[in-house]
Amino acid sequence: MRPVSSAEEVGALLSRSDSSGRRRRSSPVQSASPRPVGCGCGGPRRQSSFRDDVGHAASETYLVTRLTFSLLQYLGLPVRRSIVYGEQPRNRLDLYIPKDINRPCPVVAFVTGGAWIIGYKAWGSLLGRRLAERGIIVACIDYRNFPQGTIGDMVSDASQGISYVCNNIASYGGDPNRIYLVGQSAGAHIAACALIEQAVKESSGQSISWSVTQIKAYFGLSGGIMEGEESLSRYSPEIVVKQSSSQTIALLPPIVLMHGTEDYSIPSSASQTFADVLQQAGAQAKLQLYEGKTHTDIFIQDPLRGGRDPLVEDVLSIIHVDDEITQEKIALAPAPRRLVFEWQLQLARETMETTELSVMESKQN
Repeated sequence: MRPVSSAEEVGALLSRSDSSGRRRRSSPVQSASPRPVGCGCGGPRRQSSFRDDVGHAASETYLVTRLTFSLLQYLGLPVRRSIVYGEQPRNRLDLYIPKDINRPCPVVAFVTGGAWIIGYKAWGSLLGRRLAERGIIVACIDYRNFPQGTIGDMVSDASQGISYVCNNIASYGGDPNRIYLVGQSAGAHIAACALIEQAVKESSGQSISWSVTQIKAYFGLSGGIMEGEESLSRYSPEIVVKQSSSQTIALLPPIVLMHGTEDYSIPSSASQTFADVLQQAGAQAKLQLYEGKTHTDIFIQDPLRGGRDPLVEDVLSIIHVDDEITQEKIALAPAPRRLVFEWQLQLARETMETTELSVMESKQN
């Protein structure tokens, strides 16, 4: 596939937003006035409310990933779409499966971002494609968004999706003993909540449908850690970790937090804070920073650019750490090709920035 080159075509892809005239939805947790840690942290950046930060992350993710998904529709990816994992609306997941499976594959259970209001499983298309090309099955888990569901509903849905993967992935060629959990942006928050909640249940002897011990590692990409009024404390991974027993912490898998240093939607200080709390509690955690990268660069723009992808390489180095044969195959594989031209990515970003500026100005008037 050649990169899309028509300015009109790109403009059309970016302009196919919600034309139904539906009213803009408010934050899923607006009534409790929480905020992601690290936001509104002084300097030249404006002091922002949680609602503003959610809007910024949502607009940035939506505009760029809409272009991404439109492009991927032309690629004819081998995907098992909308597999039902539960009874609630949007309890569906997409499976990206390698073309040639001659032995059980490692598995990634991916929880998409979307600022808790526009999350959709197709946002994981690029990651699913990249990892499937390297012998990994990727399950992109959908979940209810606000106002269809609360934060608690989102965490419950994600946990049920993870449970489906743990208990059924073998029938799709996956290795149930090599499952990795990945969350991006709001999905990193939701996935962390699901993981820690499961560890709490397991360490206290409660009934469970999947075990934390089945998760080999957790990767949190550009994630925020929620804090706020008391009603939200159970949905702040940082607070829950501080309050957890040593038995709960001991169950957690290795945790890798990945963040761009130029992320102004959710600054990298959020991941730094969470990593510090995890380490102080005795968990295995580390922070991987990507110099000069924005909120969506490491997840969307870099894969679209083709060539070397540092984040994917870092994830693969952990998943395939004990598989020298696969490491050698990956090293010899040709670099992924560019899917779009650089000016198209810049157009998407400029459109997002213009939209954000217009929203800010309308609030000031």
